[in-house]
Amino acid sequence: MNKTTFIETLQSAFSGKTWAIVTPAIYETLYMVFFTTILTAFFGMLLGIFLVVTDRDGIYPSPRFNALLGSVVNGFRSLPSMIVIILTLPLSRMIIGISYGPKACIIALAVTCVPMFGRLVESSILEVSKGKIEAARSVGAKNRDIVLKVLLPEALPSLIRSFTIAVIAIVSTTALAGTLGAGGLGDVAVRFGYSRFKTDVLLAAVLVMIVLVQAVQFAGNGLSKFVLKKRHLI
Repeated sequence: MNKTTFIETLQSAFSGKTWAIVTPAIYETLYMVFFTTILTAFFGMLLGIFLVVTDRDGIYPSPRFNALLGSVVNGFRSLPSMIVIILTLPLSRMIIGISYGPKACIIALAVTCVPMFGRLVESSILEVSKGKIEAARSVGAKNRDIVLKVLLPEALPSLIRSFTIAVIAIVSTTALAGTLGAGGLGDVAVRFGYSRFKTDVLLAAVLVMIVLVQAVQFAGNGLSKFVLKKRHLI
């Protein structure tokens, strides 16, 4: 691609004709990201907490359960995201009756991202000093209070950073799911940008993905710093 062709492609990437194709895909991607993020945050947080509290040194030690749960998580994490999406699409058909489109792929995306976020939550909570747990126990705090009032608040800045990583992973995975019938920016990039050699559409889709990731990273960093600053002021 020479300089003139590149400039023309760049100009075409910002044309109304190109954005008429890309804009609906943006809405589809945001739809998938929003609902997948909710499911990932809820189930990933629960998964991470269970992994921590049922550990041999946890507040509810259950080594066998922890080993089984950890094996299941590692099993899902060892599979490529594309394979997990393909395997879980029939589950979407059972639940909502279809196995294609943004709605159907939300479940597949959540199954892909929950194990990853669960491990990130586990890692964040394990950063909390054992001394703070012992201090809470010494004043008679119940195990539930230790989780809700000690572990999670103390790990909050790290949890926010982990959540930021998870959301960025979700954005990236939606692009992959687009190649499997989910729609969104991934579908547009492949169906128009690659298959039909519309480099301007591909470039526009890539630029939107970059902006989305940068926005998520900026928001996550800002929120994490705000929590740390507020904690130091108390």
